[in-house]
Amino acid sequence: MAPLALAAQRVVARHVGATWYLDSPEVLVEPPGRLGDLLRRASERRPDRVFLMEREGDLVRCVTFAEALRAAEAIGSWLLGSGRGERPVIALSGNSVDHALLMLGCFLAGVPIAPVSPAYSLLSQDFVKLGRIARKIQPRVVFAESRAPFERAIATFDESHPHVLDSVSLRAIARGDVDPALGAREASIRPEHVAKILFTSGSTGFPKGVPNTHRMLASNQQMIAQLWPFLADEPPVLVDWLPWSHTFGANHNFNMALFHGGTIFVDQGKPTPALIGKTLDNLRECPPTLYFNVPAGFAALVPRLEADAALRRAFFSRLRVIFYAAAALPDDLWQRLVHLAKISTDHDVFLTTAWGSTETSPLSASAHFPLERAGNIGLPAPGVTLKLVPSGPKLEVRVKGPHVMREYFEEPELTREAFDDEGFYRIGDAVRFADVDDPSRGLLFDGRVAEDFKLTTGTWVSVSTVRVGLLAEAGPALADLVVAGHDRPELGVLAWPSVDGCAPLIGSERVTADVSRAVREHVLAAIQRWNAAHPESSTRVGRALLLAEPASIDAGEVTDKGYVNQRATLERRQEIVRRLFADAPADDVIVIP
Repeated sequence: MAPLALAAQRVVARHVGATWYLDSPEVLVEPPGRLGDLLRRASERRPDRVFLMEREGDLVRCVTFAEALRAAEAIGSWLLGSGRGERPVIALSGNSVDHALLMLGCFLAGVPIAPVSPAYSLLSQDFVKLGRIARKIQPRVVFAESRAPFERAIATFDESHPHVLDSVSLRAIARGDVDPALGAREASIRPEHVAKILFTSGSTGFPKGVPNTHRMLASNQQMIAQLWPFLADEPPVLVDWLPWSHTFGANHNFNMALFHGGTIFVDQGKPTPALIGKTLDNLRECPPTLYFNVPAGFAALVPRLEADAALRRAFFSRLRVIFYAAAALPDDLWQRLVHLAKISTDHDVFLTTAWGSTETSPLSASAHFPLERAGNIGLPAPGVTLKLVPSGPKLEVRVKGPHVMREYFEEPELTREAFDDEGFYRIGDAVRFADVDDPSRGLLFDGRVAEDFKLTTGTWVSVSTVRVGLLAEAGPALADLVVAGHDRPELGVLAWPSVDGCAPLIGSERVTADVSRAVREHVLAAIQRWNAAHPESSTRVGRALLLAEPASIDAGEVTDKGYVNQRATLERRQEIVRRLFADAPADDVIVIP
């Protein structure tokens, strides 16, 4: 295979006092003004190419671009009838071909779609988050792939009396007529009109609605196209489970396939012991050219690739890019991925990442150049300006560009707080230069500003540094952890054992509340290795406690992407934190000598 064509590694850097401003020297090309234009363009160029795939029993359902356009036109026409398009459409269920066709129909009809996390309907016990969203959106149409599992959640929308769609009724609508009025409605859509409302995971309270305009989403894909010019000649083939209720799976990945006329295999698997088998079957069925995942997903996939040579050969057979985002990737996983690529293929595999948020559509910075290890989030994309502002011992990064939201949905106070006096969005992350003397070397992710804290000594603790370092030392035995120690003399960690990762240690496929001595000893040894290399008070860990109760979605401790929220977890588990640091530690507390 020919080497990948990538944009040059350049940046324009200037500083005013202690504040830095970073820009891409490449001018952003004006993108199409409507997302529907992307579907029409792809259908015209590649009408018979398979756009959407998903497994249905023993068969794989395939929808070409021409078929997707025809279905979206019929769905868009239906949405315009009887005032159904006067309010946003809400999708309760997860990724599917039918969900995709509904989304495309909304794009054509100029009706915002709001895909919400299925966990709010299926895993939540109180529906508080869903109820808040229902009152804000007041939809005329609610979509649930299969109605029965969502009946209790659908009742949350009773006040707005919506029309409830399932897959059977949606497929009937998709075979219907196309209203001539659809063309006029589509022509009236402007780039500043809202295409989608995504709700953030609620890391600081209730989920916030982020209106994503056609300009935001199209601009972001144009940025990617200029950074990865190889996509123009190599339309991507994706096998992707990342939820469309989040910006990574919906705006970055799905829209990439749409923008470039590629193919997306809608993966009904997930990185859990019960569902990862579906992902493995799909990867065998349709080897990807680009593979996107979060660190938790790679942690589940890598051991399977290491153990199964046939799976490994299929996975790497035409793979060009491995891409992680949404959280920091432990170096252990990075090195194992590099090794697997080397032993599995005779062509180079580009291992990379990018950085952004729901509010930035999402990509703001991209590592569109070779990396030696995880952590470098790259440089600003074309059209993006990054502002680096001193915040304690770190540099807080802020963002401006055509891909940044204008406001939160019906949240004027939150909107005012989200932007600084120069109009830069305060994303809440920190970065540092890979080489301050050469800014073109990229930026290193330096954690969440709000997560860091001080010990009683006044020393700042970089939570991200400790978390990623300990997860790497413990290998696959820990699924995740949070770092405690605010206003205390030393650090402690609360950690969740990994079912798969601990199995070799305890000779079982199940980790129970009665965590075995072998797991405790493994974690103790990992922390001791970390402490030996990082003896400073800001990095040395003095205590640990292994958690049996999973992180709670209702309490905001975790998202369905697997991202664990540090602050929400510590607030909810204050009693456990007190036990962790008690003068007379309980038997289950691991005290590091």
